[in-house]
Amino acid sequence: MARKMKMRARQTGDIAELLVRIQHPMETGMRKDKATRKIIPAHHIENMTVIHNGKKVVSCDIGIAISKNPVMGFGLKGAKNGDEVTVRWKDNKGESGSETKTIKL
Repeated sequence: MARKMKMRARQTGDIAELLVRIQHPMETGMRKDKATRKIIPAHHIENMTVIHNGKKVVSCDIGIAISKNPVMGFGLKGAKNGDEVTVRWKDNKGESGSETKTIKL
């Protein structure tokens, strides 16, 4: 299933603040369905990587304590208008996604 991603950047001094929103259920595997009383299977993002102009600048492991449709923020030092940023993620069910944007500050 293709998941929607939105990215936005803004300049704060010499750092570009990158905000990324991923449409994802982020289920912990500990909640029960109210109607059936069965446990909802875990389905959450496990890893996210940020690549700035072809160089990996952030790689993070993510756990179950992140809300549905998470918004992640990253600071990119030295980023400027026209730079290319790619965000990649992978979840515990093998789904993955990626989006590349050109920074417009």
